[in-house]
This record gives sequence, C-alpha cells and structure tokens, in this order.
Amino acid sequence: MPTGPPKHEMQYFPNMANALPSESAEFRRVLWTGLYSQVVLMTVPVGGDIGDEVHTVDQALTFTSGVGKATIAGKDQDVKAGDLMVVPAGTQHQFVNTGPTPLILYTIYSPAEHDPQTVHKTKEEGDEEEEAGKDEAPEWSRKPQADNEKAGLVKTDGKYD
Repeated sequence: MPTGPPKHEMQYFPNMANALPSESAEFRRVLWTGLYSQVVLMTVPVGGDIGDEVHTVDQALTFTSGVGKATIAGKDQDVKAGDLMVVPAGTQHQFVNTGPTPLILYTIYSPAEHDPQTVHKTKEEGDEEEEAGKDEAPEWSRKPQADNEKAGLVKTDGKYD
C-alpha cells in the first residue's frame, strides 16, 4: 500500500450509500487518505458504540445500514440509513448502535485522523493502537495548503508529471 501522498487520480467507491454489506468483519477500515481529507468505513456491532470522543478535525458521517443514537455536544439524535451527521472539530460525540443489526457508516475526516493503512477488527483494537500512538495520521496529511502548493503536491493548473 502507498505510504505517501495520493496520486492525482480518481478513487471510485460504487454504491457507498446503498450497497454496503449489512455486516462487516471490521470495526474501522481506512479506504482513502488525501492531503486534506480521509474516507473511513466503520461497522458498529449490535449493542456497540464508537466511544465518547473529541477529535481535532471535522467529521461528516453518512449512515448506510442500521439504526443508532448520536450524541453530539450533549444533544441526542436518532440516526438511520441515509442520514448524514456533521461533527465540528473539538466537539464531543458518541454514536451507539440501538438496533438489531450492525450500524454501518462511512465517515470523512478533514484533515485525516488515522494512519492510511488502518484496519481495526474491533473497537478495543482501535483504542489500543490509538493509545499506543500506532494509528496516527501521516505528517503529509497535516501540512498547510501553502506548503503543499510550494512542494508541488497541489497545482492550480492540475498538470502533474
């Protein structure tokens, strides 16, 4: 798997909103990491949750299967397949699966929150890796726009060698 900034080419994930499996063997899988954002697939098991947390990045979550309860900044909201929730950076949040099937979602972090090669089979595995510093966003995904432009990683004419 690539470890540096992504190439300037399309990344296509068909049927993300309506054809994800209703079950997955993994709690968290990073699908793509860019200079300014990251796409992550998550499966919250029946009775499970993502953990009460606060990130230093923005997060948008789209639910594709199941039902749950979102708590953001102390306010509760029921969520279901087709819903989108936005969690601004620095905001407490928790998502709990309240249904009889896994709660499946994809989330977009901006900028990246996890190592581009992250795959956590369980929430516990993810918590352990995060606490040990093994699941960190790459340095190149946290650079300012001006630095990326100066390094030639972003060109306004869209032309790369």
